[in-house]
Amino acid sequence: MKKYHFLLFFAAIFVLLISFSCSQGKEFEEAAPNTLTQQEKEEGFILLFDGETTTGWRSYNGDAFPQGWVVEDGTLRCIAGERGGDIVYEGKFRDFHLKVDWKISEGGNSGIFFLGREIPGRPVWHTAPEFQILDNERHPDAERGVDGNRKAAALYDILPPVPQNTRPAGEWNTAEIIVYNGTVFHRQNGEDVLEYQLGTPEWEEMVENSKFDVELFGKYIEGVIALQDHSDDVWFRNIKIREY
Repeated sequence: MKKYHFLLFFAAIFVLLISFSCSQGKEFEEAAPNTLTQQEKEEGFILLFDGETTTGWRSYNGDAFPQGWVVEDGTLRCIAGERGGDIVYEGKFRDFHLKVDWKISEGGNSGIFFLGREIPGRPVWHTAPEFQILDNERHPDAERGVDGNRKAAALYDILPPVPQNTRPAGEWNTAEIIVYNGTVFHRQNGEDVLEYQLGTPEWEEMVENSKFDVELFGKYIEGVIALQDHSDDVWFRNIKIREY
């Protein structure tokens, strides 16, 4: 009888291991690039990029999708030197959780803008905070600014990320930007690296001490999400968002 119970015990363990393995495989399939996991679907995320077309994307202050950006191997790629300009996603967002995978070329520079306004004659960075994208090892901007506030995952030229956990050029990083009731969080590669509050006296003081215009920049309003053309190769995928 004891031997029978012993065999039953190990049979149960075997079944559990097989079930876990199958569930892990299913989750891996659901988490393929430019798809939503089951959890993300339940949380209300939607894809902003399907991995195959430019649907939903256009030039900043324009109507058409620009040359200089292409869909390549399941990514949105900005081609170095083509000067296609920044691109924005249709619609405006105020309280949201945005996820973006990004990969930068050696010596490259780019960014993710949010809460931006499209003002004729003005670039998006005049109004929109920027989650910085950079090759920290090679681009000279990494050593400019204050305490690393121009390195990847920084609120560009204002606040540095802590910790600085960016992977090297040519490797994928995951950026997350969360905006809720004026509080903004930067998350990179699964770690919270930065938090700040828009519209406070402290915020306005920080903006005044930066390169930005306090009357235009970083307002807590519905705004566009944009990807930057800084004339360097950069790739984006897994662009997804949920609104609060």
